[in-house]
Formats: sequence, C-alpha cells, structure tokens
Amino acid sequence: MTSDLVSRFLAGDRRALARLLSHVEDRTDLGRQALREIFSHTGRAHTVGITGPPGAGKSTLVNALIRRYRDLQKTVAVVAIDPSSALSGGATLGDRIRMMDNYADEGVFIRSMATRGQLGGLSLAVGGAVHLFDAFGFDIVLIETVGVGQAEVDVADAADTTIVVQVPGLGDSIQTIKAGVLEIADILVVNKADRPDARQLVRDLRNMLLLGDHSERMPPIVPTIATETEGIARLVDEIAAHRAYLNDSGTASERVRRRLRREAIQIAREQFNLWLLNWERDPSNNAVAERLLRREDDPGTVADHLLDRYRAGT
Repeated sequence: MTSDLVSRFLAGDRRALARLLSHVEDRTDLGRQALREIFSHTGRAHTVGITGPPGAGKSTLVNALIRRYRDLQKTVAVVAIDPSSALSGGATLGDRIRMMDNYADEGVFIRSMATRGQLGGLSLAVGGAVHLFDAFGFDIVLIETVGVGQAEVDVADAADTTIVVQVPGLGDSIQTIKAGVLEIADILVVNKADRPDARQLVRDLRNMLLLGDHSERMPPIVPTIATETEGIARLVDEIAAHRAYLNDSGTASERVRRRLRREAIQIAREQFNLWLLNWERDPSNNAVAERLLRREDDPGTVADHLLDRYRAGT
C-alpha cells in the first residue's frame, strides 16, 4: 500500500500528497515508511520560516508572498501551524480560512497543522511535511508559526531562511523584541508600515542589530503593508538574496546538516517518550515504584535499567 501511494505521489497526485500528509501528522507506520521512500527526492525546495507575535499579520504576509511567487511562476506550499483544538486536538484552520483565495491554484498547496502542545511554535510533523512538499516538487515551502510569543525560535532549525515579523503599536518596541527571537532573523519585516510609529520601530530594530554580532551579514529590515502587497516584491528579492548568500558562503549545507540532525534527534526522542509512556502504563511495572518507595533502588538506578531495556528492545 505504501509503495502504491508513494508512486502516485511521485507522479504528481495531489490526493496522494494529502493522504501522506495526514499519515505523517498522525505519526503512522505508513507515514514513516513513506518518508523513508521519498527522502532521496528531497533537497531542492527553499524553505522559509515566518514567525512573530500574534497580530503581526503573518497570515496576510504569507498570502501576499504566495501571490508574488505565483506571479514569478514559482510553485508554493504552506505549512500553517495553528493552535490545537481543545476538543479534537486538530488545527483550528484559521490560517486556511485567511488563504482561501489561493485554494483553486494548482501551483499552491496549503496545510494547517496543530501544535498539539509542542513548544517552540512548531508541530513535530513539520519536518515530514516539508520533506513531502520538497519531494513533490514545490519550489518554495513557507512555514508560518502559531504566533504564541517568544518561544518560536524552533522555526530557525526548520527553515533555510527565517523571517521575523514585527508590527508597530505593541507598546514599547524595545521591550517587545526579545534577543532570542531577534537572533534567529535572517530578514526582519516591519508589517503594517503605514502606522505612524512604524519608522520608530525600524530605527529601534536597526539599533538593536548594531548591538549584536552581524559581522558576516546584517539582516535587512523590510517595511511592508501586506494587505496592499506593498514591500512584498522587495521581500521576495531579499529571500532570494539570502539564498544566494547561503550558497555562496558555503553555509547552506551546514544549515541543512544541522536541521536534519536535529530532526533525527526529535524523532528518536518522540519514540523513546512513547516507549516510556507505555512502560509507565504497564501494571506489571508497579513493583519498580514500590522498590523506589522502600528505598531499595534509587531513581538513577531505575533510569539506567530503563535505558538498558530500551536498547534491548524489551
């Protein structure tokens, strides 16, 4: 079944792509096997992460980027990370509602994914989704984070180019821009640049960049009005310039190496956590807790025992 689905996927069947995305998000065996089969077809798409605080207009910016890339005859896939539904655990689909204008375009594919409680603003399935879109042949993959605040630095490990979106009107701009988020920016965007305090925000960002170590490359600051597509052409040019910089400087391969290594560690951690959860739920292991309670074993000894059992596959 997997090989048939993958064959249809590699032949350009969008329904097969949608089904594989569901399997990858649900962490099924079929999804994991499909990722193994398609991985040799990856490595061509440019992945762009877009993060920033709630209300910064990230979805509107993504929508404008889609239209600009389509004007340039580029195919675009979007992974929109939405907050998990409290009832179903699924994505709230807010981003897909905002991007409905692009749904009839065969050169665009938009997928909402739930965070399912993951920190960093990204779903564990994002890496797999990016691989699928890459192997399917999309030129650009956009990752839009959930917009939960300052815990969104994970996007830098999932993208080739990271865009940090800021918006005027959030109070003291110096206080709203934290170093952890600023340091991941390859490009800074000041959206809603028609607001009166936008120029001050641009100046504040530039001054903060001057305080950091940007000896190799200073991130550009791009003012945009995404609702009017103003500044979007320049933003696309800056993304292309950053991609050229990565290739010319030789840092592109290092970014990919770091991303894939981190993804492998995430998958291993997920599988180990699942094994631990199943072990903890097994009533036959209650005796271990009793030995701890009687001080016959210490937590470190039990941890070593668990690691030995995991390595042995028991």
